[in-house]
Amino acid sequence: MDWIEELVGLSPDAGSGTLEALIAGGVVAVILGVIFTVRARSAQPLEKRR
Repeated sequence: MDWIEELVGLSPDAGSGTLEALIAGGVVAVILGVIFTVRARSAQPLEKRR
C-alpha cells in the first residue's frame, strides 16, 4: 500500500498505508453510491422521472 509514496515521492502518512486505504475506501463508496442511485432511478415509473 505504498503507491502514493512511489507516485509522488512523498510519504504523507509516514508509510502506514492509511492514506491509500482512505482513498480506496472513498472510491468504493462513490462507486456504490452511483450504482444504488442508478438502480433506484431505474425502479421508478417513467412518469415520475422528471
